[in-house]
Amino acid sequence: MTTDVTTVSFARGTAPVTDTAVFEIYIKTTPERIWEAITDPEQRARFSFGVQTHSDWAPGSTYRAGVPGVVEIAEGENVVVEPPRLLVQTFRALWSDDVKAQGTTRVTWEIEAVGDSCRLTVVHDHLPESANAELYGGWPMILSGLKTHLETGELLTTPGSLMYGDA
Repeated sequence: MTTDVTTVSFARGTAPVTDTAVFEIYIKTTPERIWEAITDPEQRARFSFGVQTHSDWAPGSTYRAGVPGVVEIAEGENVVVEPPRLLVQTFRALWSDDVKAQGTTRVTWEIEAVGDSCRLTVVHDHLPESANAELYGGWPMILSGLKTHLETGELLTTPGSLMYGDA
């Protein structure tokens, strides 16, 4: 008996996504440490493909993510900023013409203390119909890198996790 099975993968774009992709991870740390890792450019680069994100992190302020002189990754607005539990941002991908054509989406970071750990839920929504998997496919690696960074102080060394780390 032959069964045609398609592996579900966010990275390959085979995960069932309509206009929303949801990622949840538990990290043995505090909400404050997660918030600092998300908003501090140097820490962010340690788990986000080597990319720094710069902003003043005030409601209504803008942010830019990239590697200066190498690649611009994203830009947007910080819509809701409630340290250390909630960050809602618009997200406009900039790294290729294909993702630029996808338009502006939204990313929500929700941090909740659970005992001596935290649940981090990242919701990437307002995705266009048939969204390019590049828009949301990197989240599992980014969140795994964040968990590794906060729990061990080490870098995740999977292919791509430090794509621009030496830039």
